[in-house]
Amino acid sequence: MAEIGIGILGGGYMGKAHAVAMSAVGAVFNTKLRPRLEMVCATSPNSAERYRQAYGFQRATDDWRVLVKDPKVEALIIAAPQSSHRAVAEAAFALGKPVFCEKPLGASLADSQAMTAAAQASGCVNMVGFNYIRTPASQFARQLIADGELGEITMFRGEHTEDFYADPKTPASWRTNGQSSGALGDLGSHMINGALALIGPITRVMAETETVHKLRPGGAVTNDDHAQMMCRFESGAMGQMYFSRIATGRKMGYAYEITGTKGALRFDQEDQNAVWLYRTYGPEATRGFTKILTGPAHPDYEPFCQGPGHGTGYQDQIIIEARDFLAAIETNTTIWPSFRDGLEVNRVIAAATASARDSSWQDINPF
Repeated sequence: MAEIGIGILGGGYMGKAHAVAMSAVGAVFNTKLRPRLEMVCATSPNSAERYRQAYGFQRATDDWRVLVKDPKVEALIIAAPQSSHRAVAEAAFALGKPVFCEKPLGASLADSQAMTAAAQASGCVNMVGFNYIRTPASQFARQLIADGELGEITMFRGEHTEDFYADPKTPASWRTNGQSSGALGDLGSHMINGALALIGPITRVMAETETVHKLRPGGAVTNDDHAQMMCRFESGAMGQMYFSRIATGRKMGYAYEITGTKGALRFDQEDQNAVWLYRTYGPEATRGFTKILTGPAHPDYEPFCQGPGHGTGYQDQIIIEARDFLAAIETNTTIWPSFRDGLEVNRVIAAATASARDSSWQDINPF
């Protein structure tokens, strides 16, 4: 076993999740690399010191350049708003340091392209934080599809719906400005990544976006509240997706339904330890969707719990990501989802944005 110094940019929602994951991953997965929480960076000295004490970091700073340049910070996690991603990642790669970046990869397609080019030029390990597709249930769904259990896939329907901005009195924030922070750019990136992982490449899209609440306390809203998208996959399958931050009553509506010639399945993150599976064999009278509870027989479940149906949670998805990032560093092999995979998601988003603007189908290739 060997220690590795971890630096995290951001100590809020995702910064905490990654700090907890790095503290727990060695015990859960018995990783050969054991993370040491070396330094946390936040927007002010006071908040940085607060996070240091709360999460167990050795040191704290309010300057991301100090974080990146510190020789004891051997790998970096970017868990801050999208506008910071490019500069921090490029600086880390220039120093030969592995980078894990939260989604979406960049604040724009140009940022994502530059970050991917920097990652490839450096030869450094790089990953993007798409955690929902890592649940044991969704990994099982990927396995079923890859093994041909559903036959030829004909239709994918997905959504990522939440209601954190359903109330028009909720104040404006960084989330209400910039395309990458809107429903399509922010929430849509998770489900588009899920669709790519489950079904394969997308070749063209037709999309609409809408800002329902144009004014909020504190300022005008410059991005979309919800978006809808039709798509066609390279395999020939049709697709429909919907993304919303104003979906009243929805808390974590990362959900999909997949139809094939031999079966179908359904999944909803609000019930993340279950997959509903339908197979087209047996007597018609006894056919129907079967609820399969995840357990030790499913991917990445047993390290957390030996009891079937006991379930894993959100934090466990981040621990699985930490395991993958450490394994990639140990073997010096970039694994899925890499910056290149994050760029592919942003290419689809760029095409969807152009489609919404021009009210027309858009091919992905030009983006």
